[in-house]
Order: sequence, then structure tokens, then C-alpha cells
Amino acid sequence: MDTNAMAGAPQIFDQGLIRARRNRIAAQGRTTESDFLLSRVAEDFVERLGIVHREFALAASIGAYHGLLAERLRELPNVGDIIDVESSERCLSLSVGRKIAAKDDALPFAAQSLDLVVSGLSLHLINDLPGVLVQINRALKPDGLFLAALLGGETLKELREAWILAEEELFGGASPRVAPFADVRELGSLLQRAGFALPVADSDVVRVTYESPLALMRDLKAMAASNMLIERRRTPVSRRLLLRAAEVYQERFGLPDGRIPATFEIVTLTGWVPHESQQKPLAPGSAHVRLSDVLKPRPKNP
Repeated sequence: MDTNAMAGAPQIFDQGLIRARRNRIAAQGRTTESDFLLSRVAEDFVERLGIVHREFALAASIGAYHGLLAERLRELPNVGDIIDVESSERCLSLSVGRKIAAKDDALPFAAQSLDLVVSGLSLHLINDLPGVLVQINRALKPDGLFLAALLGGETLKELREAWILAEEELFGGASPRVAPFADVRELGSLLQRAGFALPVADSDVVRVTYESPLALMRDLKAMAASNMLIERRRTPVSRRLLLRAAEVYQERFGLPDGRIPATFEIVTLTGWVPHESQQKPLAPGSAHVRLSDVLKPRPKNP
């Protein structure tokens, strides 16, 4: 990949902080409650890959966390060896199977060396996502498959609004606290720009409930998903601001039973490296029926 392109990419996420937070959660081991989104993605990937009629001898899981996704995919008969790639050494120590400690944006694979690349809830934290998609495309063999799940633009919209309103009320302005997640259409176009054929981007909005806003924030911390923006305010959050944000959340979004909702949008990207065996669009002028004839109104019955 062009290192100059990486240097010019907007620096939104603090990669050192992301690695440190993943190291911290690794000390707690795997927890079912905080892994619920990743488990959902893993089940979806098992279903999607299970109906693909081809073998994937060598695969890589990018941004593997503690290896849950690869562990589930190893159960499939058409998936062979999977290598977990993760920047957090402590998270990687929980992974079972082959593993490489490496940054998500500098993939350690030779050109055309992989049959499958997957990623579960990690690539939305990359500063140069277009560049990483190009790297993935290059690492895959012709007719290789890329399958990834990222958090989309609807994610944590309630929490984002509550923080903004609370800070504006108390301090007359707001600092960034919730990551700016990409739109599903933007992500789909990035696949095309990276050279993938048959690109598909689909969205699944997951709505869960918590007993309180503070319980949601604790869960995000356990996922290593709390604020990791470079432009974040570096001073600790005051108790006054924290409680006011929780109050605003409850006031604006609270449910009749006292619980609060939280929205997570999971955008799944699918793309294939071009190969001659894949379906091709018809060449211009090769259709046997004119579009004007198709759109012509049908004659009414007498």
C-alpha cells in the first residue's frame, strides 16, 4: 500500500488508546454480556459462509479481538486455516489457533495469498479504511472473498444526542464523545473503489435495552468501545456532566418500564476479487429487448 496515502488519511481514532483498552479488557477474559454484538456477527457470518459453495483454504480475521469470530468459523467444513490478526497482544493471547500481532491498517500478508478475509466490528475504527480495503483486495487471490461487519451511522444515536445536549447546557459547547460512523451507502462505494467485484452492503439495526444510561456506558467500556477519538477532551468527565447526560438520556428516550434503548447499526460488507468465472454485466447494446418496449404501457382490455 502507498504509505503516502496512509500519511494523508484523516486521523480520527487514537490507535494507541484502542490497543490499550483492548489490552485492559483482555484481563477480564471473555464475557458473554459484553460480546453480544460480536457473537451476533459471528452467527451471521457462519450462516452466510455456510451457503457459499466453495472452499476457503486459508483465511485471515482482521481486528480479531480475542478470536471469537475465527473460533466460530472454524466449525464450517468449507473454511480451513484462519489466522487472527490483532494489535492487542493481550487480546491475542486469548485467541486459539494461528495468530499475528499486527496493526489493522498494515496487513502482513503477501499479494494473492488468502482465500478469505473476514473482520468483525473493528474496521470502523481504522483511520484509513479505503487504504486498508485496497490492502485486503491485494492480499486475496482472484475470486477471494471479503466479508466484514462494521458499526454504521445509526449506532448510539441516543447516547450521542444526550452527551451533546448535556454539554451544551452545562458548558455552552460540546466535545466529540461518540465516534462518527459511516453510512451504508458510503461503505458500499468504498468496496467498488478498492477494486472489489459484486459489492454488497446491507444494514441490520439492532435495538437493545439497558436498565439505565450508566449501565450502557459500563457495557461500552467492557467492549473497549468508549470514546477513543483523537479530538476528545482530555480532562476526566465530571460527575456533574455524567449525571446530567444520563438524565437527558432518560428524559428523551426512556421507556415506560424505566429502561432505556440503545441503537446499534451493523453494516455487513461483501466483495469478491475479480475473476473470469464471476457473473459479468451485459455489454451495452447486447440486450434483446428495448427498454422503451418494456416501459410502454400495456393496451387496455376491450
